[in-house]
Formats: sequence, C-alpha cells, structure tokens
Amino acid sequence: MGEYSWVGTKMSEGKKMISQLGNTFTMRRGRLGTAALVALLTASSILAFGDDTKKKKDDATPQKKVSILDVIDKSKVVWPQPPMIARVKYLDYFAGEKLPDFSAQQAKPKSSWMDRLAGTSAEKTDNPLKNHFFMGEPHGLAVDSKGRLYVADGKVGAIFIIDPETKDTVMIKNGKDANFVLINGLAIDDADRLFVSDSQAHRILVFNKDHKGEAAITSGLVTPAGMAIDNENRFLYVADIGLDQVLVFDADTLEPIRKIGTADTKHQSSALGDFSKPTSVAVDSDGNVYVADMLNYRVEIFDADGKFIRTFGKHGDGPGYFAMPKGIAVDGDGHIWVTDTMQNRVHLFTQDGDLLMWMGNKQGVLPGTFSGLQDIYFDSKLNRVFTSEVYPGRVQMFRYVTQEEAQKEHEKREALKAANKTPDVKPAAKPPKEIPAPFPTQKPADTAKPPANDSK
Repeated sequence: MGEYSWVGTKMSEGKKMISQLGNTFTMRRGRLGTAALVALLTASSILAFGDDTKKKKDDATPQKKVSILDVIDKSKVVWPQPPMIARVKYLDYFAGEKLPDFSAQQAKPKSSWMDRLAGTSAEKTDNPLKNHFFMGEPHGLAVDSKGRLYVADGKVGAIFIIDPETKDTVMIKNGKDANFVLINGLAIDDADRLFVSDSQAHRILVFNKDHKGEAAITSGLVTPAGMAIDNENRFLYVADIGLDQVLVFDADTLEPIRKIGTADTKHQSSALGDFSKPTSVAVDSDGNVYVADMLNYRVEIFDADGKFIRTFGKHGDGPGYFAMPKGIAVDGDGHIWVTDTMQNRVHLFTQDGDLLMWMGNKQGVLPGTFSGLQDIYFDSKLNRVFTSEVYPGRVQMFRYVTQEEAQKEHEKREALKAANKTPDVKPAAKPPKEIPAPFPTQKPADTAKPPANDSK
C-alpha cells in the first residue's frame, strides 16, 4: 500500500488580513443660547456635588474580544493543502489553566462615588486571574490512559494535567505535591505511573496514578532530559545530556539495566552509536529506540537490546535538515517526527530518513507555526500529535490521519470520480476529404454564335 498525499507538501502560510472597522463621528455646531447656558450650569453642579443623574452605560453584557485565533477557520489548517488528502489537521492549543468565566463580573453594576467613598464598593473584587496559572516554559509531554495531556513546565515549576476536550486542568505543584528544581521530560506507562525528569536535581521522580509521589531514581544520572517507556519490555529510557548517553532502567524495579553510547565524551563524539547531547527518545511498537542527537544533527536508531541499527540527518537550515533537533516521536505507521528548535519546524520522515512533510516555516504564533519549539508527543490511541513551545508558552494539538484512513479517502475519491464520469461516446466517422484534381478544370470554349442583329 503506497503512501498517499505526501508529495508537494510545502505549507502555505499566508496570513489572512483582519481589518478593523472604525466608527465615524460627526460633530455639529450650534449657537450658544439658553440651552447651552443651562448645560454649563449643570456641569458646574456636577463638579461640585457629583452626578446622580449621569447617563448610565448600556446594561448589555460587553462583547467578548475577538482575537485572530478565534476567527481562523481551523478546519482549513491542514497539511498538505487541498486538493491533496490531508494527513495532519490542526485541532487546538493550550496555554495554561482553563480561563474563568468573565461574563458575571462584567455584568456587575458599577459602584457610585458615594459607595466608593463609604468603602462599600464591590468594584474592587479579587482578580479572577490572580491565582491563575499560565504556561511559562513547557517542555516534556505525555498522555495517560484517559487521554489527559501532561505538560512539564520548568518555569512555573509544575505539571499541567489538561483534559483536551473540556480544558479542565489540575496541577502537580512544586512545594505542595513534590519538590521540583527544573523539570524537563515526562513519561507515562500503561498503569498511568508518571515519570518526571529533573535535570538540575539529577533525578527522576515517580508518581502513582493518583499523582502521589512513590519513588525517585538517582543512580547514575547527571542531566536527565527526555524519556520514553517500552511497556512491552518494561524499559524506561532516559536521554542524559550531561553523560551523552541513553540510560535504560527497569520500569518496575527502577534498577539500571544498561547504557547506550560512550560516556564522558564531552559532547565531542560523532561515532555511530554515540551521542552529543541527546535530548529526546522515542520507542516504536517493535521496541526500537529513536534518539534525537542534538549536536550531531541526526537521529540514531537502536533495537530493543541497544544495538545500533542506522542513522540519518544532516546539518542545515532547510526542510529535511537539522539545526537543533530537540524532540522526537514515532506514529503508528512508523513515521518519525522530529522538532527543530532553531528552525521552529516539525519534520516528518520515513524509516529510511526520507522527508515526507514539514510544518512551520518561520517563527510565529498562528496555528501550525512555532516559536521556541521543544518537545513532540504522539498519542497512539487517538492519533493526536502534541508540540510544546516556550516563547508563547503553549502546546498545540494536531490530528494525524493514518495511512489506512488516507487509503480509504483515496478510494472514496476514486469511486466518486468514476460515478460522475460520463461514458465515452465515439464521434461519428467523418467522410473522407475529397482530394482536388492536380490542375484546375478548364472551362470549355463557348462555340455558340452570337444572336443575329436584325436591326439594319
């Protein structure tokens, strides 16, 4: 079964211009008369005693401010562009806790000056955003068995747990639920146990399904970053930037099993199987391990026993090249997704390292563009793709269209073409064209005698 709709996938990132309409006000001149004098006297009394007869503002609830993200037709943010079959669709984004309802506060009547003077004003209420948490520098991503999204934010010092459907959010907070220093990577096993790497505390914290701390891994870690779980073999993979290695632990006993790569290379080794600041790791359904080797500008692939299989990637700043590969994920069809922080681009490769598609051409905040792109995570149950960015402080969510779904769409389109196709009707045969004689036919001479002239 061939790949569908990966050709000609350069993203069209034209931005729609949104114009703002202004109101035109007309000023009219009038003559100063009795009415004007009364108005002046009224104004003077207002300054002295306040205005109890002041015109009240419209009681209608203020209209919600419209942003560019609200007016964009999300259904049209797809890759590749029509008429090709879409393989990636933009869904939504998350930037922190679910926003409160501002409509009740906006509808409250404004207090008079007498209430404010008496100190009975209800105007100075608590700011609903006072204790609201927005994302600061989101990095690691994971999804549990209930489909909830986990986001590790080193700047906030917390893990956001978001329901993508309702956007309801709970948090694992520093100082309350755990002691974080600089959290980075996340991984969740099939029992919803959560693993959190803390690069500055040189450890990995383990939480149970109720988000209660139960253990910590400290053995042999220097700067743990991205992680991945092999649920079949019960392996926990940890990319350690400081060691230039990928460490393998037993996901149940938390005991070390082996190390991949040569230690103490000081980020200088480019030998096959070695790393220079490995930042992220992913595992496919066969247990193969994929590592984003940042300073070697490549992806390295190993089997479940840690044996080197192959590598791909070259240094560059265009699609298909790497300037700073950071996050890595593998989808259910075996495609390899790699984020590049310098390029602010998501690359999609085949198993052989051939570029299929990319998203993002330059830094931006519109859907499908990125700013400070970090991690990427593939949700195999719902075929969702999540990306994290530090500059806008957000996570974007996309829907991956599987190869099977693309195949069905292709067949549907072909059937529709066949149903709408008119039967071929052969045109009637034309009679052969008459070939002219080689020379024009000579007109016979007129031998008839002219009429006799009877006139004399």
